[in-house]
Amino acid sequence: MNKVRIALCQMNVVDDKKANLKKAGSFIADSAHSNADFIVLPEMFNCPYSNDKFVEYGENEHDSCTLNTISQLAESYNVYILAGSIPEREGDKLYNTSYLFDKTGSIIAKHRKMHLFDIDVKGRITFKESDVLTAGDDFTIADTDFGRIGIGICYDVRFVELARIMAEKGAEILFYPGAFNQTTGPAHWELLFRSRALDNQVFCIGVAPALNIDASYHSYGHSIIANPWGEVIAQAGEKEELVICEIDLSEIKKVREELPVLKNKRKDLYEVIEK
Repeated sequence: MNKVRIALCQMNVVDDKKANLKKAGSFIADSAHSNADFIVLPEMFNCPYSNDKFVEYGENEHDSCTLNTISQLAESYNVYILAGSIPEREGDKLYNTSYLFDKTGSIIAKHRKMHLFDIDVKGRITFKESDVLTAGDDFTIADTDFGRIGIGICYDVRFVELARIMAEKGAEILFYPGAFNQTTGPAHWELLFRSRALDNQVFCIGVAPALNIDASYHSYGHSIIANPWGEVIAQAGEKEELVICEIDLSEIKKVREELPVLKNKRKDLYEVIEK
């Protein structure tokens, strides 16, 4: 299947898990009724983006009300759902984890954020995920009815090696649920998604929460799809919005034939190696 209808669910996230799950369900229903094939939720879609809330909202995978809800929705609507990310608890560790559900509601992949968001932009924003979160160690590739996809989370998009390894493993769409802020978003969000798409001649997709001015962390929003030519083909604003865009995976082959960047790499001189 070359053409895929992707739904970007840029939902408002509040300090109320039940309300967030209800909102996610509404976005998923609207997406399914618009014939979306693949639905994507934002990073930390069930939880305010705050270290103390990660701890408070953390769920174990085996008895997660959030994951059970998304599983039922995926099966009910017969769609793939990438459940943005949630704070996942395992023993005494907490992860920022994205789950991919197939059309039967089964989890077919999970990605634990590999690169934790520890930044300090002087006078503008400081955040240190590593105060409460543990980094994941696995590259996440999944096979779907639409081909192979790769999954990262937010800050992961800044690391070119991760995207290249996923592309070299055959991923044709790279998904990064994310929550850039009002400092890094305007400067880098679009640039990074266009760059990763262009670097690897793939589709690159980011889905963010809407801007909630009442929250302590102000998301940039602007959920986005960039194509293999590095063009933005769909993008939201900062407010709550559902964006549905059909992509054509045959564009990947066309672009790679016209501009054979990946073929022309000097593998005799350099390579990116997965350890």
